[in-house]
Amino acid sequence: MIAWVVRRVAASIAIIWAVVTLTFFVIHAARGSPFLPEQSQSVSPETLDRLRRQFGLDRSLPEQYVLYLRNLARGELGESFVLRRPVADALADAMPHTFFLALAALLIDFTAGLALGIYQAVRERSVGDVVLGNVALFVNSMPTFWLGLVLLLGFAQWLHWFPTGGPSDPVLCPRVDSLPCLLDFFWHLTLPALTLGLVGAAGTARFQRAAMLEVIRQEYVRTARAKGLREGRVLLVHALRNALLPFITLVGLAFPFLLTGAVLVETVYSWPGMGLLAVRAILQRDYYVVTGAALVTSAMVVLGSLMADLLYAVADPRIRVRGA
Repeated sequence: MIAWVVRRVAASIAIIWAVVTLTFFVIHAARGSPFLPEQSQSVSPETLDRLRRQFGLDRSLPEQYVLYLRNLARGELGESFVLRRPVADALADAMPHTFFLALAALLIDFTAGLALGIYQAVRERSVGDVVLGNVALFVNSMPTFWLGLVLLLGFAQWLHWFPTGGPSDPVLCPRVDSLPCLLDFFWHLTLPALTLGLVGAAGTARFQRAAMLEVIRQEYVRTARAKGLREGRVLLVHALRNALLPFITLVGLAFPFLLTGAVLVETVYSWPGMGLLAVRAILQRDYYVVTGAALVTSAMVVLGSLMADLLYAVADPRIRVRGA
């Protein structure tokens, strides 16, 4: 088991290094420069050369890459060209917003997906199963940014039930330091979390329905029914417990979906998380911010996948035997 964990950790580190390396060279290969002035401004070539020397961009690309890895080994992510602050500080300010958005979406995803999947499996081929299955397929096929625009237009612009964007009211609640401001934060969080969570819940429901249907046809479920156990106990104790084993796989798959989806959702709702930070950095060619965001995102995705593998190994001893 220990050797298996060591191999998985080593593979995870290699994946993170590969993502950082690819991101570093791709963003540097993109056209444009972080120091190009706006059309209304004029900057002398001497000033541009001085800025390039200041940030080490006058060196060759391999030299910049080696220097970046050397600084990264010391825990330094560089300084943002645009924000004029350390990249680590910019990411530290953005990460909590992305974390709360992903956590809220994950709760909606798994809670609604599990409930709908179980309901459809119990009532297989009924009208409710067919309707919910088609609705889930429709929502799961809808792009995340498009669903966000639909919810934003309907519930914020037309009905005025929710705010149009941002994490809080900038006038009444510039900081979350009271109960009304905490409620205001959750109010602003509702639409972005629903956008991410509903798309994920649609896929989870279809996955859980198939897993539940496979389990309830097993011999031990029929035996439990033959013993006279209540149907609720048969489904929740005997069937659902075994149907949840493949569900662990979705935990690892949810992290990439939530983090990549957060890029679009945060842009639509002006949610100040890592996704919005990365989008703005890409447009402004802020190399170190883009690379730092890719580093943190890949680390979170790999960590989620590693946790899912560990949970699967704990739940299913056969995984540990094959991995030994």
